Amino acid sequence: NDRIAAMKQAIDNGAKIIVAPGFLQETAMRTVAEENPDVKFVFVDGWALGLDNVTAIVYKEQESGYLAGYAAVMEGYTKLGFTGGGGGSNPAVNRFGYGFLQGAEAAAAEKNVDVTVKYSFKYGETFSASTELQTQIAGWYADGTEVVFACGGSMFQSVKSAAGEYPDAKIIGVDVDQSGESEKVITSAVKGLSASVEKVLGQFYDGKWDAELANVAQNLGAADDATGLPTETWRLANFTVDQYNELFAKLKSGEITPKDEVPEDVTAGWAHVTVDLEK
Repeated sequence: NDRIAAMKQAIDNGAKIIVAPGFLQETAMRTVAEENPDVKFVFVDGWALGLDNVTAIVYKEQESGYLAGYAAVMEGYTKLGFTGGGGGSNPAVNRFGYGFLQGAEAAAAEKNVDVTVKYSFKYGETFSASTELQTQIAGWYADGTEVVFACGGSMFQSVKSAAGEYPDAKIIGVDVDQSGESEKVITSAVKGLSASVEKVLGQFYDGKWDAELANVAQNLGAADDATGLPTETWRLANFTVDQYNELFAKLKSGEITPKDEVPEDVTAGWAHVTVDLEK
């Protein structure tokens, strides 16, 4: 109801287009969009709603996941962890995780090293922090895991608390640059929210809504500067920004194309990565 009220207030104040991020916006956006067909809506990190006045932005999360996994292994870590939200049923999180494995495999092959990845959705169904998740991740760190990719909302807080118990424990953030939340964050697999919104607003103001945006979900990635790792807060010592930029350019050009279809069995098919799946 608060989201609906906020959107209606924006319209009353003259808004012609409303941008709302996050899948939890769906019900409010659908309600207000149906009542206001002349107002345009941008559903960031969402999906097409079957309405001509709504457009959606989705992301190639596998690209940011790939970059994070590659960077972690190139930095020198060989014992990784991934904890994901949605209980394994959220497509975006699943793409992050599978991309992470692909990046780790590519870097491990380049360095000719073996990498292990603890991989779990066990305590992430609601994307919430929990004592159970903190205990699980603390156990990973105690068992030698060096860095954990925390992929799911406030789950980060549980990983942060677990990492706080171990001086050398590191974290990879998600969606936005989370380096400000903890000095243990070495990088974050980000989505270029501002770049992607600017792209859509540009299309809107160029009069391209009907032709390019109406009831469409644009899938944006490195080619649109909509996936990547943040370089302004770089905390990696062995894998440099210049090396990252070279890798990113290959993603942007399409020379490297991480797979987006997550297989039913993520433990199979790796030459240098062993996936320890905890269900």
